[in-house]
Amino acid sequence: MFLSVKEMEVRKVRFDETFAPGQIDFSGEDLDQGSPLHAVGSAELLANTGGEVRIRGCYTVEMTAECDRCLGRARFPLDARFDLFYRPVSYIAREEEVSIDEGEAEIGFYEGGGMELEDLLREQVLLALPMQRVCSDVCKGICAVCGKNRNETDCDCKIAATDDRWGALRKLNL
Repeated sequence: MFLSVKEMEVRKVRFDETFAPGQIDFSGEDLDQGSPLHAVGSAELLANTGGEVRIRGCYTVEMTAECDRCLGRARFPLDARFDLFYRPVSYIAREEEVSIDEGEAEIGFYEGGGMELEDLLREQVLLALPMQRVCSDVCKGICAVCGKNRNETDCDCKIAATDDRWGALRKLNL
């Protein structure tokens, strides 16, 4: 769905969209969309700002990814709100470096006549996911010796804890 700035000049644009798995491309992120992504909200052009747009809403979706510890499937149900501000790309100074304050770091930019809702939602989903994607807080991971998933079977492998910080000094001939 294209959020048109021209349309926002006339009225607030409301959206209530459902995106089936595969409609938004998460393939480069090793993620799968496990359920339809439902987004509800509105987009409006802020008065006397030179084209600044505010987009507010919420979305629900379930994402799945490979667990970082055991390589099994991990589920991430997301139910989040967003309140975003966008300015036209013409606000960016092109010829010199400019410092920005903390408030400006929260502002995105758009080119042309508006922005795609799908791109905005993709970004919000990626930001909502945890950095370390694990299937559960108590995931035991994979055995470093035999490679078995320790959540499914126990193994009798022993990892010898060695502390060889002094090993390099022992090799010196003094």
